[in-house]
Formats: sequence, structure tokens, C-alpha cells
Amino acid sequence: GGHIASYASAADLFEVGFNHFFRGGRDGDLVYFQPHSAPGIYARAFLEGRLSEERLNHYRQETGGAGLCSYCHPYLMPEFWQFPTGSMGLGPLNAIYQARFMRYLEHRGIQKTAGRKLWAFVGDGEMDEPESLAGLSLAARDGLDNLIFVVNCNLQRLDGPVRGNGSIVQELEGLFAGAGWNVIKLLWGSDWDPLFARDEDGVLLKRLHETVDGEFQTYAATDGRFNREHFFNKYPELRQIIAHMSDADIDRLHRGGHDPVKIYAAYRAAAEHAGQPTVILAKTKKGYGMGLWGQGKMGTHQQKKLDDAALKEFRDRFALPLSDEDVVQLRFFHPGADSQEIRYLEARRKELGGYLPMRTASSSTLTVPSLQSSSRNQSTTMAFVQLLAQLMKDETLGARVVPIVADEARTFGMQTLFRQFGIYSALGQLYEPEDHEELLYYREAKDGQILEEGITEAGALSSWLAAATSYSSHGTPMLPFYIYYSMFGFQRVGDLIWAAADSRARGFLVGGTAGRTTLAGEGLQHQDGSSHLAASAIPNCRAYDPCFGYELAAIVHDGARRMLEGQEDVFYYVTVGNENYPHPAMPEDAAEGILRGMYRLRDGSQVQLLGSGAILREVIAAAELLEKDWGIQAAVWSVTSFTELRRDGMRAERARRFGGSDASWAEECLSKTQGPVVAASDYVRAVADLIRPYVPRRFVALGTDGFGRSDTRAALRAFFEVDARNIAVAALAALESPLLPEALRRYGIDPGTRPPWER
Repeated sequence: GGHIASYASAADLFEVGFNHFFRGGRDGDLVYFQPHSAPGIYARAFLEGRLSEERLNHYRQETGGAGLCSYCHPYLMPEFWQFPTGSMGLGPLNAIYQARFMRYLEHRGIQKTAGRKLWAFVGDGEMDEPESLAGLSLAARDGLDNLIFVVNCNLQRLDGPVRGNGSIVQELEGLFAGAGWNVIKLLWGSDWDPLFARDEDGVLLKRLHETVDGEFQTYAATDGRFNREHFFNKYPELRQIIAHMSDADIDRLHRGGHDPVKIYAAYRAAAEHAGQPTVILAKTKKGYGMGLWGQGKMGTHQQKKLDDAALKEFRDRFALPLSDEDVVQLRFFHPGADSQEIRYLEARRKELGGYLPMRTASSSTLTVPSLQSSSRNQSTTMAFVQLLAQLMKDETLGARVVPIVADEARTFGMQTLFRQFGIYSALGQLYEPEDHEELLYYREAKDGQILEEGITEAGALSSWLAAATSYSSHGTPMLPFYIYYSMFGFQRVGDLIWAAADSRARGFLVGGTAGRTTLAGEGLQHQDGSSHLAASAIPNCRAYDPCFGYELAAIVHDGARRMLEGQEDVFYYVTVGNENYPHPAMPEDAAEGILRGMYRLRDGSQVQLLGSGAILREVIAAAELLEKDWGIQAAVWSVTSFTELRRDGMRAERARRFGGSDASWAEECLSKTQGPVVAASDYVRAVADLIRPYVPRRFVALGTDGFGRSDTRAALRAFFEVDARNIAVAALAALESPLLPEALRRYGIDPGTRPPWER
């Protein structure tokens, strides 16, 4: 319903672009399409010969493999759609940071992008999303004159008027102009020009300015006679201006967004404007041409189909050469490959460089160097920064690495990169920094490599997404690393991460200060206990929670190799902590297990202890307690990814359901062991529980369910019952050991205490 009416309002806006402005090809323009307009884009692709009738007949019927998706989804139509815009607000935000990334590529000498434009088509109702406005000031500060917004001001959202008691055009004009954008208002068609010329006293302008959008919607839904009586006849002077016009003449007055000549003029002015981004506020009618059944109607968004009479009127309104039977049978219409219309359409696209939208997935490959980890006493965050520096210094790959931070570089120890690699700024550095005499001073540069985004996780993620899809958008593979407080990733900008998955993004998301007990002092809102659970739901996100530097090095190297050499459409989520501890050398034969999700660190015959991330060290300590205090031999397994283990378990389970005999990696690892399994992590128990179905024996999951708190790490781990003593007690309980009561007394654990998730 909304698709039909939305595209009807924007059709002329698109057609002028397709025929005169949108350049195709690898070095062409980028276009972010308003998602509800997708059916119209498919219809044009059908006329171009790019989509068959069979595919059109399978709109929203995709599981068979030949259908068309509802919105703009690169994952579902990887040869067609470039950018996912279906979640309202993400399109405008991503468009701004994509335009900025194009400048980044140019300024760093990686790829010439000068002359290329980015067109973003958005709805006026969509501008209420906070993300839609979040990047406006950045675009102006960086002077992104390669960026053009076209806001389709049809004045309606799903339920009613966008601003029934006001004017959305004036509101948006103020917002964009205040942010520093060039504003072009495309409000009234050419047939209004003679009326404005006759408006010597300004009464027409007065009438337009005093009319609120709710009234304009009513005028769109009614005919010339109604508009004469209720709009023009309010003032005698205004009545005189249109005295020579019939009701039919008044009915034919166009809004600016339906006048190709005015649209062309606005687009040309926007394309030639220098020094600022431009927004075109185009006034249109929702459901344009749908007549009494949809044009300007309050319920037009729910108009799923038209009856025979409505379809015939639509045919007559646009002079379509269809018989009554064609209309009733809903037959597709194509004027023929040799028709004047199709020849013109094809000639225009050929002149402009090719068809749009079109996505190209192939790009050059890049070789990933070997990575070395350190054994010194440090956090996994510092181990990550060292790996990042190794990659950035590599002669082949280094320039393609894109470090991204949201105002937390010093928190993560990345200030060591400031001087050598520089912080990107479109203006360079117009001031002498306060710390300029220091070795690691704050250096901004036009060719800087680090993207320092300020306090905006959404903006930083949008930059990451632009870099992570550069292989497709620009034919230039990049390797972005966005490091952030892990609590402010999937929880805060999860919608953008799903958009990245849809985009087939390739890169690393690094959740810093991870774990509910490892970030000791910052308390409830900052302590992450759930990000790995959220990551597990995204099919092409490979999530890891390493404990040691060698694990991290193996994961980063394998991920970079898969994405840059193998060109796999995956991205990685890796958590790192801020707790300092020694990092041993990698055990022999551990490499496969690190990547597949688990490997054995210590043998033991009576109980199997599994730990991930920082809690692995508590598991190791628990094994030592069990042996020293109770004479129990415990094996220790490092679990680098409960998610990878679960997916492998699901695969093996499915294969067996269909008659196969596959075993999962978790089953392979544990099949020759004995005793119950106790799994602990610094996240909610549901993370360790991901593998419960694939461990066919007594299984106990420990985690950090509940609200975070500020305290020491030791106190927090005791509170959440994931310290060495509680893990040892859990093992004794799983073994049904008579030693359990004595262990509780010795370790000072009160069984009567309320569970941490209830406190």
C-alpha cells in the first residue's frame, strides 16, 4: 500500500534523475533509494529488460530464489541493490558518512572520487527519525558538495499528516539551513508561474503561507472545484487571479515534485553547487494519480490493491494503451524494445554510463601479513592495538586499514597511533594542539588514517559500514576496525549492524572494555553482559571472545584473510578487555580449535571446565583449586566462540536429521572425555547455554545475569558467581560430590543468598 502511493509521489523525481543525472558504472554516482519506492524501481528495471515478468510475479515471494525483495536488500538481491535503506532513518545517516568516506578515499590518495555524486532520496516523515538528522552538521563541516538529499515532501506518513498543524517544508528548511546546507525548495510546478506573476499584492503567497499541511493534504485529495471554493475563494483578490481558470485547470495545477522541468532545474542547481551539501525539498502528492482511491487519502498507505474501476481510471489518467481485459487481468505492460519510449530510456542510460541500481561484488584481493602476539603482561585491548599497528605498517595492506573510534581512542591506548598515522580531517589542522611538544601529540591531517568520530556510535558505525562495503561501492577493498565500549554496540546501534549484515559488509567490530565484571568501575549502564547473545543472531557475523593475545592474533589474521583474500561476505565481532595479565605462547595444535570455537588447554579426567574471555583465567584457577583442595582432576577448555560452536552444532544436527552422520566440533572435542561440563563466561548464562543441546551430558552454565555494578573485579566475580571458587563449587555440585558442603564452608559461599539477577 505505502509502496504504491510513495512511488507514485516520487516517480517524477526518480525519472528525471534516471534520464539526466544518475551516472552509472564503477565510477558513477551512488543512489540511496527511498525504500517504499522499491516497486517503481523494479518496474523501471522491467522496462529496461533487467527483470523478467516471472520475477515481477514473484515480488515478495523469495524463498524459491527468483523473487523480488520488499525493500532495498543487497543480501537478498546482491546483483541489484547497493544500499539497504528499509529501516527508516538509516539511509540518510549512511548516505552522509558514505559521502564523507568518498572524500576520505580521495584525500588519502587511495581512489579518485571527485566528480561523483551521492543522491539520497528520503521521505519527509522519515526525517523524524533521530538518525536522519544526526549527520547534518558533519556534512556541512566537511563541505560535502558531493552529497544531495532529495526529501519527498508528500506531507503524509503512515497514519496521517507529517505536520498537519504546521509546515514540514519550512521546518526542514530551518533545520538544514541552520546546519549549513544549501536548501532548494521545489514546491510549485510551472503552471503556477503565471499565477505568481499576477500576484502583485502577495495575496497568493499569503494564502500559501497560512495554509497548514493538513489542509494541503485535503486539497490533494479533492478536485478543482473544491480547491477553488476552499483555497482560492478565501480572498477576493485571490479569486480574481484565477477567474480565467476552469475547475479542470485548477485540478491540473502541479506541485513542484511532479514537474519534470522544475525538477531538472533543481537537480542541475544542486549538482553544480560547490562548497556545501544540498537538500532539495520537493513537494508532492502521496498517491499521485490514484484518484479517489488513494491520492492524498488518509488511508492511502494501507491501500493494498485497486479494484477494477480504480485501475481503469488510473489507465485513463495516464493514457496507458491497455484494454479493459488487460486491466482486469493485471497484465504487465511493456511498449516493446523498439518503441520510442524504450529507445529513449536505453539511450539515456547508455549516455550516463549504465543501469542503476546495480551492485558489483568483485574487487581486487589483498594479501594479509602474518601477525605476532606478545607474551608480556597486558590487556587484550593492548594486544589488539599492537596487532592493528602491525597491519597499518604493512607495505601492501597498511593504507587500506581504517581505524575508527567514537571518542575513546585514549581509553583503548590508541593515542600511540595519532602522530604516526594521523587523524583524518577534511580541513587538515588549523590550530596548534595543546600537546604539540609531546611525542604522541594529537595530529589531525587531510590525509590522516584514523577516523575519530566524536561521541556518536551511530556515526562511527556508519563510517565503518561505508569502509566495510567499499569493495562493492568503489571497487576498493578496505579493512575497517571500529573499536568501542561493547555495551554501546549491538545494544545501541544494533539496527545499523543488521544493515551491515544486509550490505554484506566485511570488517571488524571490536567490543572494548567487554564483560560484565572486567570493566570494574563504571557500573550498570556500561558493563556488557549481552553483546555476544545479540551477535549470535546475525548469520554472517562471526563472534569471538578471546582471552589470550595469540588467540586474538589468530582470529584477526583468519578474518582478514577470509574477507580480503577469500572475499567472503562475513564480518567479525571480537571482544577485548582492559584487565592486565600474562599472555602465554600458543600451544601446539591449537590453531584449528581457536577458529572453530574451543580447544583444550589442560587435561583432566573427572570434569570438563569451559571458559571464555577473561573468565577463562578464573576457570584455570578453579581447576587448580579442585586439584589442590579436593584432589579432582579437571580439564580446561578455552572457548573462543560459543556462537561458532552453536552454528556448527546446528549444522551437524540438521545433517543427522536428514540421514547424515556429522559430528559437531564441540562433540568431537568432548567425545573422548568424561565427567560433567561446566561452562563460564563474563556474559549472561544464555551465551554459554548456546551449546547446551550439543553437549549430551550434565551441563552447567555460569554467567553474569543481572544488573552491573561498580566494584573490584574480584568482588564482582564473586557477586555474579563466576570466580574460581564458585566455578569449583559448580564442578563439585555437577559431580554430586559429598565434598560440596565442606567446599561451601571453606570458600565462604552462602547458599541462602538471593541469586545475583534478583538483587
